[in-house]
Formats: sequence, C-alpha cells, structure tokens
Amino acid sequence: MAEVPPTDEGWYVLHDFRTIDWDEWRETPEADRQRAIDEGVDYLNEQAAVEEGTTAVFSIIGHKADLLVLHLRPTLDAVSTAERAFERTALAGLTDQPTSYVSVTEVSGYVSDEYFQEDGEVDAGLERYIEGKLKPEIPDDEYVSFYPMSKRRGEEYNWYDLSFDERAEMMAVHGETGKGYAGKIKQIISSSVGFDDYEWGVTLFAAEPTDIKDIVYEMRFDDVSSKYGEFGSFYVGRRFPAEDLGAYLAGETVPTGEAESHGESGGHHHGHGDADSSHGHGHGHGDGDSHHGEAHGGDHHDEPADDPADEESIRGELADLDIYAGKPHGEDVYATVLYSEADTEELFEEVDGLRSNFDHYDTHVKTAVYGAQDGSRRAVVSIWETASAADTAAGFLSELPEIVERAGEESGFGTMGMFYTVKPDSREDFVEKFDTVGDVLAETEGHMDTDLMVNHEDDNDMFIASQWASQEDAMGFFGSEEFRDTVEWGRDVLADRPRHVFLA
Repeated sequence: MAEVPPTDEGWYVLHDFRTIDWDEWRETPEADRQRAIDEGVDYLNEQAAVEEGTTAVFSIIGHKADLLVLHLRPTLDAVSTAERAFERTALAGLTDQPTSYVSVTEVSGYVSDEYFQEDGEVDAGLERYIEGKLKPEIPDDEYVSFYPMSKRRGEEYNWYDLSFDERAEMMAVHGETGKGYAGKIKQIISSSVGFDDYEWGVTLFAAEPTDIKDIVYEMRFDDVSSKYGEFGSFYVGRRFPAEDLGAYLAGETVPTGEAESHGESGGHHHGHGDADSSHGHGHGHGDGDSHHGEAHGGDHHDEPADDPADEESIRGELADLDIYAGKPHGEDVYATVLYSEADTEELFEEVDGLRSNFDHYDTHVKTAVYGAQDGSRRAVVSIWETASAADTAAGFLSELPEIVERAGEESGFGTMGMFYTVKPDSREDFVEKFDTVGDVLAETEGHMDTDLMVNHEDDNDMFIASQWASQEDAMGFFGSEEFRDTVEWGRDVLADRPRHVFLA
C-alpha cells in the first residue's frame, strides 16, 4: 500500500450556486422586488459578519448559474445553517439551486513533514501560511474561477498507486509552475473526499481573468494534471459587494464602484491570510497541496491591518521618544525579515523574481536583499502596508534558499530595523559611526545581535537589524543618550529621514 500523506483540516466550505428566474423577476411587483433585494443584502451582510468565517457573493457568467454565494465556516453545521438561512429570504423564492459543492480546507504532508510531527519545528512564516490555508480570507474585488477535480485512478495512470516520493516530486514541479503566477493568482484548496462528487474543490482568484486561463492552461502540461488530473465543470465570475445586489438584478455592471470596498460592505473578515492572498507556495491540485505556486504576499489590496496591541504600544513608545515609527505614507507599515546563508547572487535572483510579482499589489512597499558588512549572512526584507500581507509574504519568502532564521523565532523579542539612506560622500563616516555604536551595544543589557547590512542594489541604502531579548531591553536602548546622540549626528550624513523603525 502506498504511503498516505497526513492531512489537517480547517474551515468547511460551501459553494452555493443560484440561478435567477428572470421571467418571474420581471413579473414581480416593484415593492416585492425591493423586498427581495433588501432581504438579500441583509442576508449577505449578516453572513459576512459572523464571528468565525466569512461569506461573499459573486456574479457567475454563462448558463450554469447566475450567482455564487461562497461560505466558509468552522463547522459543517454552521455551513448548513448559512445555506438554510437564505431560504427564509424573499430573494430565495426567485432563485433555484442548480448545483452546489461541499468541502473543507486542507493541508497535507506535501506542505511540511515537520508540521505533522509531534516534536516537529515549523518556522513562523510557514505556520502563518498554513493557518491562512486552513482559515482563508476571500480576496476582495477579484475574478473567480471554481472547479472540482480528482486524481485519476485508471488502469494505466493511478495516482494512488504511486509512492509518496513520486507524488511529492510531481507536486513540486507543479508548484514551480505556479510560482510564476505569485502575486497574480490566489486560491482556496478544499478537500471534498467523502463530501461531494470529486476529491477537491479549487477556487482561484485574480485581478485579471486571463491570468486564471493562463495558469490552468500552463499547468495542464504538468504530469500531475496531464496524466493524473480529472476535472469537473468550471464556473467563472466576479465578486461584488452585497450592496450592489440591486444593481446586479437590474442588469448593471457590478461592482458599481459606488459601494464600499468588500471588506467593509458586509462586516468582518476573520480569516488569516493572503498576498496577494500570493506564499511562493502555489496553485496546487489536490492532496491538500495548497502550498505550491501561490505567492503569500499580496491578495492584500484592502485587507484589514490588525496590528497586535503590544506592537501598537511599542510604536507609541517610539513616538514618545521622537523616533520615526514607520509611517512613510501616513500609514503604518509592516515588515518581515529572513536571513539566508545562500550566495548573494543566487538569493537576489530568487528575490527579484518574487518581487516582480509582489509589485502587482498596492500594499507592497519594498523587498530587497541586504548583506552584512562581514559577509556572514544576507537579510531579505519585505515591507508591506498591512500586517496580513507581510505575514503572507513571509511564508513565500521562507522557501528561499538556505534560510536560517526568521526574526523573532529563536532570537528573543525579534528584530527592530532601521533604514538609512546615506549621502554618498558620507558612507564611510556612517560605517565608522556604526562601529562605535556597535561597541556600546555589545555591553548593553539584553542586546543579542546587531548587523549593519547594505542593499545589494544600492551601497548607500543601509539596513540596521538589531535583535533584543525583550521589549524592555530594546526600548531601554532606544531611549538612551547614546542612541539620541547617534540620531542627532546622523541628520548631517543622511540623504533623507530614516525610513522605518519597525518590529518583525
């Protein structure tokens, strides 16, 4: 018997497809139509505002359906309740349900062996990524494509007769294809084994509908699809705010642009997630392999920015000390820092590829490779306008070569980072001053490590990564006379104001 990969399950998913009886809709009195719209909007908003999970509505193009109401809930009973609640609305009387699909979000042993081991060690980036796959957010303002699929069990090609290593290798190749769409494609992979007619449901999201076509087309040439994939019907459409339901039924283009963004139109999103809902883990087909090809880092055009309370208090303390606390655009920014022992050129080539995809998203501020002065390691810094985007990017970046540590895991309190753009003529003076400060830091209680790192693409762009045992230790230094003197001196040698002070 072939090795069975372990799985972990998260939220239950219902794709509830509805058709509108347009003849009956046209014959319905205006007052009754308005009542159907009002009750439909109220229903969608109430479902989107549940404590755990979320709901979104999409217009579906073609004859197979008119609407898709997508529910994610922590239990199967909660999904059932959401489905039946629709039948109590006046809108339900004007619709039919031609089909639906029931599944549960899943990750499997293809993602990480360590995750399924009792004593396994999983880095924070991957852990957040997995959490985002099990409790996903639904991307805003995105085109959607849904299709069910199974792995073939034929006489010539039987996926379940292959060894785990053979399957894992093909999924890895499949994932490499998906990485080319990092930042363009987001996905929710859910298992329907024992729940519905196929084995998985795949829901793809994109800002450009042709990106959906391109990724599905290209992946058809991978063995995992060409030899072992079997697909059901495809459905394509676009998300719109609940408030646009009346406009949709009136035949207008939706989203209308007049409603609030989706994250605000229906209440709260309690998922953990996406960039571009896009972790360099990507578009995978089945076996719970939601980690291949989709980039963590960017479904985040308008995602909520949940800054933990302790980080807010630290930012407040920094502001009280008159230290610039990471507001380059009038808003907080969030960063992730990973360290690598890989060759600089090799690392930069990988990062440059990811960065070109990250740049598709408005929430992406900067991603760069910095090298320590002593050449001991490289830092990859990725900065985003929202916390969830930074966390999602961390999962994608965690697959870069020879990553040795993510700030904050094994290094106590974490990294406090500062960016300095130095005047070219003052670069040597800046480095010399840092060496002086380094001597002071070495004797400071709670200090663990501080590196002056230089941008691989710009020698005048410096990143100082300082790691501390605790918040109190870090704040003690940033409130010290030594630090104040350094900041005062730096005003003369810097080309502009220090860009960020952040916690990662």
